[in-house]
Amino acid sequence: MLFSEVTSEETYIVTGYESGAVGINQVGYTQSLIVRPNALEQNWPVENVEDLAVEHLQSVIDHPPEVLLIGTGEVQRFPDRGVWRYLRHEGFGVEIMDTAAACRTYNLIMAEGREVAAALIIDGDR
Repeated sequence: MLFSEVTSEETYIVTGYESGAVGINQVGYTQSLIVRPNALEQNWPVENVEDLAVEHLQSVIDHPPEVLLIGTGEVQRFPDRGVWRYLRHEGFGVEIMDTAAACRTYNLIMAEGREVAAALIIDGDR
């Protein structure tokens, strides 16, 4: 599914999503990642939401966005309460949703010119 055209080499846009893969600037990725308008952290070591720990989000914590989206894979699932509490305590605007919804939401927030980061768990048919 194509979401948008790539308009700049320096801006990371989600260009597609299907089970087990996310397209960023028309390149397919099959491992979890963190995407921001100006940065792409590939091979993010989180394979499912149950494994998500605060330290996995250190790059986001070090440079907090206005909104952090956590895409939890094929279905919406919530991370450990300790992760959620830490992010809320630190003042993060956090939205948790399935990865497809996180991809769509990332593009919308970015198009508004707001600072956004999306931590996308790609689980597919594993």
